[in-house]
Amino acid sequence: MMVFANRLRERAAELGIAHAEAARRAGLSERRFGHYVTGLREPNLVTLVRIAEALQTRPDDLLGFGEPAETSARSKLVDRLISAARLLSDDVLEVVAVQTEALAASRRMTTTAAETQ
Repeated sequence: MMVFANRLRERAAELGIAHAEAARRAGLSERRFGHYVTGLREPNLVTLVRIAEALQTRPDDLLGFGEPAETSARSKLVDRLISAARLLSDDVLEVVAVQTEALAASRRMTTTAAETQ
């Protein structure tokens, strides 16, 4: 099942994470995940769904059913952010949300100031 192995590697790369991190996020050992990435083994349905959720994608995309949707660089960055945010505690997530909102507000003010000049 090399399609699955290839798509698994591609998705981890899109998220900017190593295979070890992808395994951790999916709750798998690095060795087990490595077997999937190299095509030595295939996951059962429960594991497939868990991997897809951890990598912010659909099982169909990992299995190669249909062409994966073309994603922009921006949407890949948003996927990376969401994937990482799911691992944070509520307290830390609150801090990240406030910081992100502050960055967005700063960006809006900079854009507005440039437009009025």
